Amino acid sequence: MTTTDPAEEFRAARDFLLAHREDYDTAYAGFRWPRPERFNWALDWFDAIARGNHRTALRIAEEDGSHAEHSFAELAHRSDQVANWLRARGVRAGDRVLVMLGNQKELWETALAAMKLRAVVVPTTTLLNAAELADRIDRGAVRHVIARAQDHARFDAVPGGLTRIAVGRPAGAVFPGWLDYEDSLTAPAQYLPDGPTLADDPLLLYFTSGTTSRPKLVRHTHASYPVGHLSTMYWIGLRPGDVHLNISSPGWAKHAWSSLFAPWNAEATVFVQNYTRFDAGRLMTEMDRAGVTTFCAPPTVWRMLIQADLGLLRTPPREAVAAGEPLNPEVIDAVRRSWGVTVRDGFGQTETTVQIANTPGAEVTPGSMGRPSPGFTIALLDPATGCPADEGEISVDLSAAPVGVMAGYEEDPERTAEAMADGYYRTGDLAVRGPDGRLTYIGRGDDVFKSSDYKISPFELESALLSHEAVAEAGVVPAPDALRLSVPKAYVVLAEGWEPTRDTAKLLFAHSRTELPPYKRVRRIEFAALPKTISGKIRRVELRAAAAAAAAERGDGAVAEYREEDCV
Repeated sequence: MTTTDPAEEFRAARDFLLAHREDYDTAYAGFRWPRPERFNWALDWFDAIARGNHRTALRIAEEDGSHAEHSFAELAHRSDQVANWLRARGVRAGDRVLVMLGNQKELWETALAAMKLRAVVVPTTTLLNAAELADRIDRGAVRHVIARAQDHARFDAVPGGLTRIAVGRPAGAVFPGWLDYEDSLTAPAQYLPDGPTLADDPLLLYFTSGTTSRPKLVRHTHASYPVGHLSTMYWIGLRPGDVHLNISSPGWAKHAWSSLFAPWNAEATVFVQNYTRFDAGRLMTEMDRAGVTTFCAPPTVWRMLIQADLGLLRTPPREAVAAGEPLNPEVIDAVRRSWGVTVRDGFGQTETTVQIANTPGAEVTPGSMGRPSPGFTIALLDPATGCPADEGEISVDLSAAPVGVMAGYEEDPERTAEAMADGYYRTGDLAVRGPDGRLTYIGRGDDVFKSSDYKISPFELESALLSHEAVAEAGVVPAPDALRLSVPKAYVVLAEGWEPTRDTAKLLFAHSRTELPPYKRVRRIEFAALPKTISGKIRRVELRAAAAAAAAERGDGAVAEYREEDCV
């Protein structure tokens, strides 16, 4: 590309992907990452597409049935005001700002304003307790906090010295030491940056969900997420004018993926629905009402949707995708039968944008998560040798300098060096490559286990169980066994109408024998809720510990545990 204007370079790359949205081969062969030296997505891209643009950029559906719409022009204006107001209160380039808000317009205003200021945002879920908040503030070197007024007391134990800003403070309420976000409404309307933004300046610090260990702190730049999410835009199949619904909680990377960067890269509308308790029927009503054209949800939500009547949705979305964990083929089949739409998997992490995906228009092979995204070269590295193989750890080849990869783990150079050794970013996830080049997910490296010297992927066994009507969710882990070293144990959440009895266990064991070869069969079942991270991922580390503890406490396992040999 010959243009040196960062916005035009970005637009040219974006438009290339839009032009080839259903032609993967051309898109993959021809896409080149824009690589501006200076780039501020909020100033150079969002403000440019927002100028005089009164189309809806953000639509929020509340639980009481009300809707609020905010245009591109409005959000550009308000983020200018917020940036000016924050700067007047001491927020400077490089300062860390912890943002703990729900799906409310102030979240998007703040994100844009912080980008304009070159501040570093630490997105944080509203579900954290006081101790977790203190840890994040300490590890993230946070200097400023922007939080819902209703959550202000959670910060009482946090040491002083922070700028504290409350959003939605009730009239007349006094929060000593807190500023009122509403005061930003009187700030000057024109924002002038006080310096250039380098593309590799830090922008975001994300704490990972911590499925197997203490949450890591991931650093992204003004390029790695804003520009990197061109791959996410391509995977979703977004077009200008689309209405995109992404079910993800603020504070997690997936929210930035699909409720900020990917849709606004495409000049689409971001639609969110707020609810206290998930209701599949209500969600589909709101989707019809908003005219949702593209839809992204984690597997947990997809599984809840197929337990409901999918026919309630009168106008299905044109594109439907899933991310977070692999989607089971049974769910894909159910959605295809009801909506005539194929749900397409995508694979990425907090550390990256979408690396691998089933892209629009491409044939979806059951169980496969697709092919490398445009801009990414993927290798499978044998965990033992580190050499490329047809089965191994999913690794991003860094020699091509893909933009959508983190800058590193904050204040942890050793972990960063380990993750990026020998010219590859290693994801920790395992996959196998088929003859057609498509990749099939096996599992996290530390989730895969051996039974009688056979390698077992929990995902495959969970998919087999989910194909039975009695199973709403399942988590498979190894349980200690004197003969086989370990055997597959399933923790099962039952669908509505089924009871956690021996007869139900017998049905599931019989189903396992039908669906799986003998060495992979589920040998133990316990009916129990699945522990999850607050981002919704199964914490198999807790299930493994529970299975080991049950076996250690008494030789015949947990009281609630059923064994295949006892249920024949």
